[in-house]
Amino acid sequence: MRLAKYLARSGVASRRRAEALIAGGRVRVGGRVVRDPALDVDAASGVEVDGRPARPEPVEVWMLNKPAGVVSTAREPGRRPAVVDLVPSPRRLYPVGRLDAETTGLILLTNDGDLANRLMHPRHGVPRTYRATLRRRPSEGELRALRRGVELEDGPTAPARVRRAGERAIEITIREGRNRQVRRMARAVGNEVVALRRVAFGPLRLGRLPEGRARRLGAAEVRRLWQDARP
Repeated sequence: MRLAKYLARSGVASRRRAEALIAGGRVRVGGRVVRDPALDVDAASGVEVDGRPARPEPVEVWMLNKPAGVVSTAREPGRRPAVVDLVPSPRRLYPVGRLDAETTGLILLTNDGDLANRLMHPRHGVPRTYRATLRRRPSEGELRALRRGVELEDGPTAPARVRRAGERAIEITIREGRNRQVRRMARAVGNEVVALRRVAFGPLRLGRLPEGRARRLGAAEVRRLWQDARP
C-alpha cells in the first residue's frame, strides 16, 4: 500500500494532508525519514508519524438516516450537529457526498477513502433515489421533462427515472451528484420541493432505519456497493 494511503487508512489524516506530513519530514519508515508518498509499506514496515506508530484502522461503512438540521460534514464549525456525531463508532469517518441541511434520509459514512471516491465519481453514475414532496401536484408534462433531463445553470441534467408516489409526491432517481440538484430540477419545470428525503443509494435502501439512527453495513452490502461503483 502506498505510504500516503496507509496513513489515511490509519486515521492520521486525509490522503492530501498525509502527503504534506511526508513532505515535511514528519514520517519515518523503519526508523528513517521518508519523503516519498508512493513508497510501498505495510503494517510490518514500522511507520511512525512524529515518533508515534501508525497502524491501519479496520474499514467501516455506516448508513445513517439523517434528520433535518444536521449537516453533512465531518465536523460542523458552528453549533449545528454533524452527521459523524450520530454514528456510534470510534473511527475517523467521513460522509460520502453531502445532503443539504434540510434534506433527510440515507447518507453513508466510511473511513475507506477509495470506496468513497468510487461512489462519488461521476464516471460510475451510482444512482441516488429521493422522495420529493412538491408545492403542487406535478403535471404529466413536468414529469416528462424531468425524465428527459432539464436545463440548469451548470448545464443540462441526464435523464432521470421518475414516478408518482402520492398526490404531490414523486420518487426520482438520478445518477449525478450536483449541489441541490433535485430541488433545482423541480424549479426548472416550474414547481418547488418542500420536503426531500433520500431513500436509496446504489443497491441500498433506507428501509425502516429510524431517523437519527445509524447501522454498520455488513460485508455483503459493502461488496454490492463496490460492484455498483465499477467502471
